[in-house]
Amino acid sequence: MYLALLELKAARGRFLLMGSVVVLVAALVGIVSGFTTGLGDDTISALRRLPATHLAFDRGADSDQFARSLVGDAELDGWRERDGVEATPLGVSIARGTTDRKVEVDFAAFGVEPGSFLDPGTASGTALSAGEPSGVVVSQQLVKDGVRVGDTLTVDRLGLELEVTGTTGRSSYGHVPVAYLPVETWQRILFATPGTRAADIEPPHQYSAVALKAGAGADLTAADRALTTRTVTVEDAYAAAPGYTGERLTMTSIQAFLYAIAPLVVGAFFAVWTVQRRPELALLRAMGASRARLLGHTLAQAAIVVAAGAVLGAALAAVLGMVVGSAVPFSLPAGTLVATMATVVLVGLAGTAVTLRKVTTVDPMTMLGAGR
Repeated sequence: MYLALLELKAARGRFLLMGSVVVLVAALVGIVSGFTTGLGDDTISALRRLPATHLAFDRGADSDQFARSLVGDAELDGWRERDGVEATPLGVSIARGTTDRKVEVDFAAFGVEPGSFLDPGTASGTALSAGEPSGVVVSQQLVKDGVRVGDTLTVDRLGLELEVTGTTGRSSYGHVPVAYLPVETWQRILFATPGTRAADIEPPHQYSAVALKAGAGADLTAADRALTTRTVTVEDAYAAAPGYTGERLTMTSIQAFLYAIAPLVVGAFFAVWTVQRRPELALLRAMGASRARLLGHTLAQAAIVVAAGAVLGAALAAVLGMVVGSAVPFSLPAGTLVATMATVVLVGLAGTAVTLRKVTTVDPMTMLGAGR
């Protein structure tokens, strides 16, 4: 270790240059990880908040279920009659509205039964009530956009007026903030013809899905066969959110390439560094240093450079996250950051493996002779 530190000090310029590259790679990996998590949260946080185990869609909806699936009262009642299952309707759609203070917003309308296990409750204001079908509870993103408790939100092209009664936590769907409202009101928004008054129509009793709380003994497969539905776990339903699968694939691919770049960069540097100091290594072998000691010497240098670079890169990514986190979907929890940097360190050290054979195969007599 002492020799490793001496070499780091003597060749500090080269090691600082290499460390700077590791810092930038680690910071980039951390930033990409933050965007991956942030975009995922911005797409499916509302689905993650659902206190359900499964969602039952129409059997014919194999993809984009929230946009294509419609189930009716027959399926809902059938699920409610199944043993070991608690069921409630769920409606999901995208809408646009304007408040009486001229604040224009896009929102994801989540239709739920007031008082059911899907009811989000409130952080402030009044919760949804079956006696107030025009009431709506908005997420924190809509509050940031300027929507306030007491506002009247008019749905564009339908003339349906919604009274903002409360607010709830952060919740979004497809990068659109969520507003929770009674399922009957959601049906008016979904089925009303633009240009007509949604309040004057009697919409069909259909929903996007039936949300389920299924016990261990519930036979969901038999229920699907009997009710012509297709049941998936809530986690599997994430793929039905707009853009979720494509975004995840893109961001994880970028992360994978960065993880592949890190060992190549570190390995190339230490391969060149090992070749340059072969005479010194041969001298150490001639003085009695074991191969294990030379290996430890090389790995110690690599560990110091890579670990220090990863720590500084993590700090840089965290600072950048705090700067841009309020403007773009960015989320980098401490656990995710630590796991990401640990991976960077591991793959970086793996890159030094290409230098180990050169270290262990140094012939002291040949190298000392060549040095003369």
